[in-house]
Amino acid sequence: MLRSAEAKPAAVASATMRAAVVTGPGEVRIEDVAVPDPGPGEVRVRLEGCGVCASNLTPWEGSEWMRFPTEPGSLGHEGWGVVDAIGDGVGNLRVGDRVAMLSYKAYAQYDLASADAVVRLPAALAGRAFPAEPLGCAMNIFRRSAIEPDQTVAIVGIGFLGALLTRLATDAGARVIAISRRSDSLDVARQMGAAETIAMDDHHAIIERVKALTGGRFCDRVIEAVGKQWPLDLAGELVREGGRLVIAGYHQDGPRQVNMQLWNWRGIDVVNAHERDPRISMRGMEEAVEAVACGRIDPDSLYTHRYPLERLSEALDATRDRPPGFMKALVVFP
Repeated sequence: MLRSAEAKPAAVASATMRAAVVTGPGEVRIEDVAVPDPGPGEVRVRLEGCGVCASNLTPWEGSEWMRFPTEPGSLGHEGWGVVDAIGDGVGNLRVGDRVAMLSYKAYAQYDLASADAVVRLPAALAGRAFPAEPLGCAMNIFRRSAIEPDQTVAIVGIGFLGALLTRLATDAGARVIAISRRSDSLDVARQMGAAETIAMDDHHAIIERVKALTGGRFCDRVIEAVGKQWPLDLAGELVREGGRLVIAGYHQDGPRQVNMQLWNWRGIDVVNAHERDPRISMRGMEEAVEAVACGRIDPDSLYTHRYPLERLSEALDATRDRPPGFMKALVVFP
């Protein structure tokens, strides 16, 4: 079937593009590779940028299940940019649309996405970075947390997600207790509306502090947003009887143990807030577009570190090492 005039691929300045290839643990090479053409139902996006996700770190460090070298652009899944070519059968998007998408090779100048995995960015977001996938994760985690007015919510781990969830929970009328190991993260939590902040340094002291702040009742909702064993242990201790523990941290580095005796005794609900259904991911992304466009959340100050593609290894190292003031790294394209 012939494409319509609007659906023909736009001409690109070169038949090649720059793309990151992870060649081994902690090693990245930037290569010139062919610009991909969209297939039926796909669009090609000329990327403006891609967020750097903490889930990149385990493959970056060389987990036993990783295979090197990766395909060009792999690991990048938080991209946004401008549609520059459209495949057959795509009727809901046009060349020139500014979009964010679910795609998986966005550490490159161009990436392909299924047309049903793309969300348009309105004029209100013009010129603003928009890694929609993690923003959508925040919206989906918030929904699964079922936070209500006047509840007390503890958020364990104030990184990018924890900061956004602090804002969303506060906006919903909850009292937020933010817990983090970094003092600058606690400063961000206060800016996002946290009523109380606690340094994550002493397990039992934190429990006693939250107990005192809640009159011995503990928290209606606790969101664990670190992805490590100790924060998970701590989070379980902070949930009141009949409360809800929400797992938002990405636990990808091995099995975890849980205090099932405590969980049983308190009768808590435990929710794994990671979504794997692309339709749910897209719903979260669409909600994020609306929330940022209307000012309900403003993530711009959380994009603290920006790197060109050629410095992707530095972006990944910063995501791992969390230098002072770090919240989230972006790879950006000129």
